[in-house]
Amino acid sequence: MNPVVSAVTDRIIERSRPTRAPYLALIERERETWIGRPRLGCANLAHAYAGTPEDRDAMKADAGMNIGIVTAYNDMLSAHAVYYRYPELMKVWAREVGATAQVAGGVPAMCDGVTQGYAGMELSLFSRDTIALSTAVALSHGTFEGAALLGICDKIVPGLLMGALRFGHLPMILIPGGPMPTGIPNKTKAAVRERYATGEASREELLDSEIAAYHGQGTCTFYGTANTNQMMMEVMGLHMPGAAFVNPGTKLRQQLTRAATQRLAAIGWRGQDYRPIGHCVDEKAIVNAAVGLLATGGSTNHLLHLPAIARAGGIVIDWDDIDRLSGAVPTIARVYPNGSADVNGFEAAGGMPYVIRELLGSGHLHRDIMTVAGDDLTPYGTRPTLDGDTLAWTPAGPSGDETILRHPADPFTPDGGVRIVTGNIGRACMKVSAVERDRWVVEAPARVFSDQLDVLAAFQAGELERDVVVVVRFQGPRANGMPELHKLTPALGVLQNRGYRVALVTDGRMSGASGKVPAAIHVSPEALGGGAIGLIRDGDLIRVDAETGTLEALVAPDEWATRDPADAPPAATGMGRELFGLFRGLADEAEKGASAVLAGAGL
Repeated sequence: MNPVVSAVTDRIIERSRPTRAPYLALIERERETWIGRPRLGCANLAHAYAGTPEDRDAMKADAGMNIGIVTAYNDMLSAHAVYYRYPELMKVWAREVGATAQVAGGVPAMCDGVTQGYAGMELSLFSRDTIALSTAVALSHGTFEGAALLGICDKIVPGLLMGALRFGHLPMILIPGGPMPTGIPNKTKAAVRERYATGEASREELLDSEIAAYHGQGTCTFYGTANTNQMMMEVMGLHMPGAAFVNPGTKLRQQLTRAATQRLAAIGWRGQDYRPIGHCVDEKAIVNAAVGLLATGGSTNHLLHLPAIARAGGIVIDWDDIDRLSGAVPTIARVYPNGSADVNGFEAAGGMPYVIRELLGSGHLHRDIMTVAGDDLTPYGTRPTLDGDTLAWTPAGPSGDETILRHPADPFTPDGGVRIVTGNIGRACMKVSAVERDRWVVEAPARVFSDQLDVLAAFQAGELERDVVVVVRFQGPRANGMPELHKLTPALGVLQNRGYRVALVTDGRMSGASGKVPAAIHVSPEALGGGAIGLIRDGDLIRVDAETGTLEALVAPDEWATRDPADAPPAATGMGRELFGLFRGLADEAEKGASAVLAGAGL
């Protein structure tokens, strides 16, 4: 193993001992005392079987596994629209191996692309906690010996895992749907957005461009949070190998879903190959997820999601771990916004089988983890293929395009492109893999805002035509649910294109597709409650420095110490935001995952 990866893993194992041991004891107790089908009362079972008369006799005989399907289907979210007929097909495939399947429940699946920049986005992060709760409700019936988790996008996969890990004695497999085919190039889309921001493109031209990019069923093709989720499920061994980026509607996609359904029937506790999700997701699997994130230039949202997923399994990972790993893990993939290729180009160049095989070979991934497919991660370095109707896996070949995928010995950069920056403003994350090196350090006067719409208004009024650090505060989980601020990217990109030194500092989030503008995000402590980002005033000289890991207001210490925090705006209402007041009140800091349900549970 790479010595840094090994040392960080040991650090996480040691730090997690007080929480991981009770978690493992919990899932062992749940297995022994589970109120499952043999122990449920007859009336309880009759209720459970009444909705599926075609499988009632098999369920009554209790001869095979009953698989609970937890689905995030809706047809407003392109990535999840493909799930429409999955349960119907999965029931057929379960019967082929003597098992049964039922839809245990649905979870909400909002599209950040729809709510981006609007009030609904303030529900986005806490939809993850809602999904975790919904997953727990779905699995609470006790009538399932395993579960298939149908989810892909930003908060859905983390939320499903957070809920699923509290039922860690059950075997579970995540089943993706795949990315939509390639539309217009992402750089073309970004250029039209910037032209629209400056008034050079009409709304009709912008809409036509966006529709040409987001044009069909499947995951959006840029490498944002949704596709980073799929990468992580592969390196953690929770998919069928190679399932992440196979397009919807193909025979290979269908056979991978069939294989996942039938694999679940083989890894239950009644058989000889019991693989509970609580043991699959261990400290080494969590480190693998972090390594994959860094090696492929994945979404910064996972600096929130990965700690939350880990906590649900009794594991503690922090930003220092990510920072240390980033210094040791080479970037071997270039996928938009970190390159020109989309995920379909990434898949064609070798995709996850190539990435996993190479990172195993270089000692950056832990091979010895329990996966849903085998006793270690080795199968995930192979590519799924069809021989007629028969699914098989073949060794991954060399990179098909070295502008997209490279060997770890000849990487795009020798590190993982994530920096943790600290200073008198607080502690924050920066993704620099898509930022030009000469933009890693910005020192400029601050312009302070408490609403992203005010930033856009100032841009339109020409008030930001200078070197500037745009500070957007009161965007943390306790203040307004920590919305993504991706709507600012075109405007800030325009300023940067005009030659100005520009950076963003915020206690909110940026999109998983954030790119070329340096941004110190997830600033913690957040402004609400007295975080130092609330002390910044217009005109303060701010230094954002990814080279040295510095985030400083260059203000005399005596003055800084005597400043009063800015007043928080009133809590917003409308669009259901008031219903999430409990979540905002309980949410903990970003580095712990910004979760209300985990904090409320004392995890």
